Amino acid sequence: MALHSLYVDLNSFFASVEQQLRPELRGRAVGVLPVMADTTCCIAASIDAKRFGVRTGTPVWQARKLCRDIVFVQARPATYVEIHHRIVAAVESCTPVGEVLSIDEMACDLMGSEREEANAIRLGRQIKQAIYDQVGEVLHSSVGIAPNRFLAKTASNMQKPDGLVVIRQEDLPHCLYGLKLSDLNGIGRAMEQRLDQLGIHTVEQLCGASKALLRRAWGGIEGERYYARLRGEIVASAPTRRSSVGHSHVLAPELRDPASALAVLFRLLHKAAMRLRHYGCCAGNLALHLRYLDNPRGRTHWIDQARFAPHADTLRFNRVLAELWQRRPPDPAPLLKVGITLNELAERSQVTRDLFDPDDRHEPLNSVLDHINQRYGPNTLYFGGAHRGRGAAPMRIAFSHVPELQVESDG
Repeated sequence: MALHSLYVDLNSFFASVEQQLRPELRGRAVGVLPVMADTTCCIAASIDAKRFGVRTGTPVWQARKLCRDIVFVQARPATYVEIHHRIVAAVESCTPVGEVLSIDEMACDLMGSEREEANAIRLGRQIKQAIYDQVGEVLHSSVGIAPNRFLAKTASNMQKPDGLVVIRQEDLPHCLYGLKLSDLNGIGRAMEQRLDQLGIHTVEQLCGASKALLRRAWGGIEGERYYARLRGEIVASAPTRRSSVGHSHVLAPELRDPASALAVLFRLLHKAAMRLRHYGCCAGNLALHLRYLDNPRGRTHWIDQARFAPHADTLRFNRVLAELWQRRPPDPAPLLKVGITLNELAERSQVTRDLFDPDDRHEPLNSVLDHINQRYGPNTLYFGGAHRGRGAAPMRIAFSHVPELQVESDG
């Protein structure tokens, strides 16, 4: 079976971008933080920091203990998104990008003579060099080449940093036996526990398991797809659909009073509503999430939600949020984190609209708000409820979501 997929994984992406833009950080252990505070965790660590055991999620205090000379910098999400697009363009200068999987990962489909091993390796090296030449010499990547995308991603993780690994059909499955179950995409903590209950403790046992057993482990057809992927077969992924849009934010100490927290929630809601309209969707559910500072004598979380006829109107969302906020019980401790999620999404073109709904008159207002904020910055126009929170909740980058600067920039 020929090689069909090439996978590019940028190494320590956020920290490497900082080292590229700030030469004084090169060769040093760097931890990237969401905010400059001793109470937070690293969201990224440089290759140099990882040698000391600093990883994503390592608390600041522990990172200092592991590496006395570590340097902390505050994350710049908009900058990382801009560099991401330059990297995609660099890869595109060598071969078409089949799909962008995250801000630091993309997959390319090998075509024609590229499927021959020597040519695929040559292409992988060409991509690495293009990133160095067109974006920056500090931006290392690991490339995986394999019969399918799943195995190409696996290969990209087998040699870091700056690796290039080929998984050949004739080497399967033995070349995977040295991996841990958690090294394979799609096997998180919960799935690992389910596999353990079925007597599967190693990758070798996973590869030797029957199709029926994996179907049982995954609870359906996805188990059969996993069985095929392990054997190098090309399997179409199950179709996915956007199911929610939301934002959350850890409150700075000066914003942990109820009035400020509510203002931040309105800011989060307005960002989510703008994204919702950008995607051409409506929402039929709004959920409010509150987390309090640790309180041994009482609850630390509170969640409530409301359902309604699907729409995408910020003013109507504002009313729902205000009602949910009023329903919350007395705060047992200062608020630490707040979040909102718009759920039960549907394409706007598929939603039956009420001809007698007077709130349809808000549609031009939403359009004007979106247009002005996209052109001049997200806080150019906003509803008064968000006034005290307008400087909070900057852009964040999730593992599977690359923010669109047009609708998610901080201005």
